[in-house]
Amino acid sequence: MALYSEKVMDHFRNPRNVGAIEDADAVGEVGNAKCGDIMKIYMKIEDDTIVDVKFETFGCGSAIASSSMATELIKGKKLSEALTLTNKAVTEALDGLPAHKIHCSVLAEQAIKSALKNYYIKNNIEYDKTVLPDDIECAHCHEEE
Repeated sequence: MALYSEKVMDHFRNPRNVGAIEDADAVGEVGNAKCGDIMKIYMKIEDDTIVDVKFETFGCGSAIASSSMATELIKGKKLSEALTLTNKAVTEALDGLPAHKIHCSVLAEQAIKSALKNYYIKNNIEYDKTVLPDDIECAHCHEEE
């Protein structure tokens, strides 16, 4: 069996939704240069729906593939749906990731949550602090310290 699935390789070689959105309604960034992976996600939101989403990721192929797949999974979704996206769903959509690369899918989930929290705060919208805590960050990065 290959280390990476065809879907991982496709999203790494041909990432979807790459770039920045200059007038984004929401921006989330997670990661740590020391860890090696940094993800930044930009969203345009209209009527409680993510109408456009782009990402910039500095990291390995799994991080790029996870970012690409995560953006595909939330584009066109209601904010409440995007908020429920898990790293497991990202990993499954990619037909799996090696165990030592699962943190890349976690980073994608956390970047989305960070962007949604940014949106709620900028627009004075109440949100569940148990779902979007104050410290949305890369747990893997802290393991490395």
